[in-house]
Amino acid sequence: MRILFLCLGNICRSPAAEGVFRSLAAQAGFAATLDSAGTGGWHAGEPPYAPMQAAASRRGYDLSQLRARQITQADFATFDLILAMDRQNLRDAEALRPAGATARLEMFLQPEKGASEVPDPYYTRDFDGCLDIIEAGARALLARLQRAQ
Repeated sequence: MRILFLCLGNICRSPAAEGVFRSLAAQAGFAATLDSAGTGGWHAGEPPYAPMQAAASRRGYDLSQLRARQITQADFATFDLILAMDRQNLRDAEALRPAGATARLEMFLQPEKGASEVPDPYYTRDFDGCLDIIEAGARALLARLQRAQ
């Protein structure tokens, strides 16, 4: 399974989702290739935002080796599943999606489970609240993928 987590700038939500899911998948013995990207390229090459790294670190997630990048059309062939953190990320990715793309594109959070978007802590400043949502979403995603195997 190849999964790409997608947010706006790839410095808060998507790298946190990548780090959290990587940890949960390793604990569960679930094999996956993971990456994250942003719909915008403003932060390309930068590490995750320092306050997000600090909040993640307090929970045992190391995001320090991750670097921001912008989603590309090639990602729609490289990944099996592209997971957007909010509806605007989903719309932006859908607009970029090439004809015949094989990747499934959907929301990270499944709407039937409650909240459907992960608020951007770059603007809300609620990094711990964001991580709470991401951890719950990552656990639900792992369970869903394990059932599908």
